Amino acid sequence: MRRISPLDMLSGMELFLTQSLKATTPEIGEALWRLGEARTRTRERVNKIGEVDWTAGPGLSSVGDLLYHIAAIELDWLAVEVCGDVFPPGWNAWFPVDVRSSDGRLTQMRGEALERHLERLAWVRAELVKTFEVMTPEDYHRPRELSAYTVTPAWVLHHLTLHEAHHAGQIAFLGHLHRAAPGPA
Repeated sequence: MRRISPLDMLSGMELFLTQSLKATTPEIGEALWRLGEARTRTRERVNKIGEVDWTAGPGLSSVGDLLYHIAAIELDWLAVEVCGDVFPPGWNAWFPVDVRSSDGRLTQMRGEALERHLERLAWVRAELVKTFEVMTPEDYHRPRELSAYTVTPAWVLHHLTLHEAHHAGQIAFLGHLHRAAPGPA
């Protein structure tokens, strides 16, 4: 991390610096911060749209579908890969349906308020942070051997950051399409 000098603050230039959230090591804290930055961008894009049920066409995902998916995948990686198939208490109240329909598409989450989607995302993130902020460096890098692959919690945070950034881009694109869509005649 770069230190900020008083001259930097007076120059009026934007400063692009990483930070470290509370954790047992700066490495884990910085990974949590990056994941938080991805969430900030997701929320910014969602707030520009406001409409969570709109789709660009039949069979396509809405913002709400994507928000449910982001939260469900974050929970799954946390519970299965990091915690050894141990889900936090109360998880099923937040996820009443599977993340994918029987045909493999994202589940349609129509009719749910934006606030509910944001609360779900916040709940999952709090569970994840609670797990990672006390994780030892050894555990953070300890491989978890699953039937199909081996993964470390460090890689999980990397993956979740990329996953959320990808879907934030989709949400931004949905916002462009929504604004360009013809209004009611």
